[in-house]
Amino acid sequence: MAAYYRRGRATAALTACLSALALAGCASNDATAPQASAPAPADASAKTEGGVLPGQPDINGDGKVVIGVLSPGDINDKGYYQSFVDTAEAFAKEKGWTIIKRGSVNTSDALNAARALCQQKVDMVALGASELKDAVPASEEPVCANTAWYVPSSVNIQQTPKIMLSTDVPDQSMLAAGYATALLMQERGDTKAGFVTGPEIDFTTTAVKGFRAGIRSLLPDATLVTTYTGDLNDSAKAKEATQAQLSQGVKVIYPYLGGAADASAELANANGALTLTPGTDRCDSTKPKYDISVLYSPGDYFKAALEELAAGKLKMGVEKVWTLGVDPFPTVKLCNGTPEQKEKLAKFIADVGSKKIDAAAEVKRLGS
Repeated sequence: MAAYYRRGRATAALTACLSALALAGCASNDATAPQASAPAPADASAKTEGGVLPGQPDINGDGKVVIGVLSPGDINDKGYYQSFVDTAEAFAKEKGWTIIKRGSVNTSDALNAARALCQQKVDMVALGASELKDAVPASEEPVCANTAWYVPSSVNIQQTPKIMLSTDVPDQSMLAAGYATALLMQERGDTKAGFVTGPEIDFTTTAVKGFRAGIRSLLPDATLVTTYTGDLNDSAKAKEATQAQLSQGVKVIYPYLGGAADASAELANANGALTLTPGTDRCDSTKPKYDISVLYSPGDYFKAALEELAAGKLKMGVEKVWTLGVDPFPTVKLCNGTPEQKEKLAKFIADVGSKKIDAAAEVKRLGS
């Protein structure tokens, strides 16, 4: 799914799922959490002042490990949001843990949804994206005592001793995605690329600027046609926008979308346009076919936290910043590029990691 941790998603209204006692197996995209009244201030003796929580992974000591996952998006989108849940489920199965998951959580319901998970004695509350930041205050409440918190970071989330923040730098991966695109455009003699996304808000406009800057770093005269459909999951709108761009001579389509990404990519395939993934590795996919995988999947970041939890080493009160060219993720992968193209892309990514290329400065210089 096309979103960073600061790349939020517009989400649908919620409907009822199950009662609090029955929620342990709920996998709905539109379940509503039980309402909870505001609790009294937490007892200071129950507070966790950062560091490693005792008893990991069974933090609350009830003899089982339960991970609660809240996502603002469709957890069956075959992309960004689903990767987060899939990672949790695969890891939990391996360890014999239990996953409680809820998708399409409305931002206005985030706090109550987190409280509902804590009422079910989860050992961890994991947020799928930063637009659910309004859930974070629950980490300070008695109902969520003895609970670890995994929170995708953004500039508007304050670090506290009760949460672990995980973030990347959008300028870096989007700049590299644009550069990789330019390598393929250069070979084909293309000069016009397209970017199809949802609402025109901070995370999408940031992505547009980074992608444009990456293309222009190699092809200074190239143009980028951008369409904001207003909805990341509406396939009809995505296809309409994609067709309009193809009609304008666009030769590359980046479907920076959620559930609508594949519909856009399939139409691009049918018209011979190149495509990029919004967050996950789909180089093996044949329907649709992707030419570039842009990897910033939250599942990859989340797995690292789950591994630390299993080892009893997960710390609260810290922030992990994932860096292109330094960490395994984020990164960009040419699915079928030539050895020379892959070598050039690898060098570009390494130069970002070593700060030989200042991603923020390049986006500012070339992204407008």
